[in-house]
Amino acid sequence: MNNEVIITCALTGAGDTVGRSPHVPVTPEQIAASAVEAAAAGAAVVHIHVRDPETGAPSRDPKLYAETVARIKDTGTDVIINLTAGMGGDLVLDADQPLEKGALPGTDLVGGLERLPHVEDLLPDICTLDCGSLNFGDDLYISTPEMLRKGAKRIQELGVRPELEIFDTGQLWFAKQLLAEGLLDDPTVFQLCMGVPWGAPADPGVLQSMVNMLPEGAQWASFALGRMQMPWVAQSILLGGNVRVGLEDNLYLSKGVKATNGQLVERAVQVTELLGASVATPDQARARLGLKPRG
Repeated sequence: MNNEVIITCALTGAGDTVGRSPHVPVTPEQIAASAVEAAAAGAAVVHIHVRDPETGAPSRDPKLYAETVARIKDTGTDVIINLTAGMGGDLVLDADQPLEKGALPGTDLVGGLERLPHVEDLLPDICTLDCGSLNFGDDLYISTPEMLRKGAKRIQELGVRPELEIFDTGQLWFAKQLLAEGLLDDPTVFQLCMGVPWGAPADPGVLQSMVNMLPEGAQWASFALGRMQMPWVAQSILLGGNVRVGLEDNLYLSKGVKATNGQLVERAVQVTELLGASVATPDQARARLGLKPRG
């Protein structure tokens, strides 16, 4: 069991959720305010995507990241910044004529280094590295071994800590290969992503198997989607891990009750403390994750 739990709040994500809940933040101002709310509720880390302020669609515009991070820092809030570097991997193909018709609308596929300009500009505490390709729902997410090698090397050069996003066991296998090749530094930080169609299911036995595969000394967290979000808080803690909650992964506090990010963090704090564990402060989390002290 983990007795000092790092809580990450994933604030908005890139899913088609804006029209499903009024609480999903869209603009940099809203995302920053939600980050502050989550930190006040007990999150040591905020995981940030950005969206087009006009449409709510997912974006990888470095200016939107810069504004969001600046707004958070301007409040003086002590929270670890974790920026996604997963955008730019979407490939939509025609099932019958994929080569003839080529990439269809909805595709946003770029190389590994082209997914990092906002990381290079802002040098966050953490950025994500999605460790493989996946049938992500009905579409494809593409992250080839060479894309990952190039991305991992550049993140290492920047001195940013990669959070290794693992959606299936083969991706964990490859992340360990990156470590063996010297492209990752200790402590490695893993996020085990469960219940995303069609990756690793939200099954306790599968999570235990993935935990058993982790390299020695790894720091890890896990999350599951939808109604499994809060049960997975308990599941992760009992297996020795940290946790992630937030509107990226789940919109509800209970059946029919739409949540805010702050409320989801508050519930995760309650679960943590009911299990007899404590919630890590940002400074405690920095020490565990091998991050620089707060500047």
